[in-house]
Amino acid sequence: MDEPASHERRIRSFVLRQGRFTPAQQRAFDEHWTRYGIDVDPAAIAPRDLDALFGRHAPRVLEVGFGNGEQLLHSARAEPARDFIGVEVHRPGVGRLMNALADAGVDNVRLYNHDAVEVLEREIAPASLAEVRIYFPDPWHKKRHNKRRLVQPAFLALLASRVQAGGRLHLATDWADYAEHMRDVLAAAPDWRVDAGHADPAVRPPWRIETHFERRGLRLGHGVWDFVHVRT
Repeated sequence: MDEPASHERRIRSFVLRQGRFTPAQQRAFDEHWTRYGIDVDPAAIAPRDLDALFGRHAPRVLEVGFGNGEQLLHSARAEPARDFIGVEVHRPGVGRLMNALADAGVDNVRLYNHDAVEVLEREIAPASLAEVRIYFPDPWHKKRHNKRRLVQPAFLALLASRVQAGGRLHLATDWADYAEHMRDVLAAAPDWRVDAGHADPAVRPPWRIETHFERRGLRLGHGVWDFVHVRT
């Protein structure tokens, strides 16, 4: 496994705005975490065995920052031949999704309530993912906070190390300046090239639904941009 980078001085790309944690969301952790949840083991010396985790060998898709989980639930139901790993730091969203997964009887999803960078470094083996999806990450729209944006050269390099050749990266945002930033960082990333079949960022790919966060952005007059790239 790659040696994890030091976490002591890392600039976090998120703030824990937990909001109200409902009794139903707490019950989700009490009743469903052993089924859907994964705890990061800081003492582990090898990446997670995903075949053992899911009980089968299948293409694996990682969604970073799944929010309330509506897209991840849709993906798991629409693409049953694939396994999905969701990473989200906000507990209410994790609880809400676990309840929805249990109600729908979905079993091809596992969840981390943890920092995505640490999950990628510690838990995910090199070239083990078929796809990474990051939809509407925090734009950190104030210029002095731009350095906190998740999509940065080092992060794209980390993703490239975990995605197999020919695998896919899909980013979406409703902030124009973040879209420009994504475009520029992707263009400079040596391990990613534009997916020719999804080259127009103004066209939403068919596998991504219109999410709650997207609708909110559209109501505010924002555009929406989707960047689909392939691992070289």
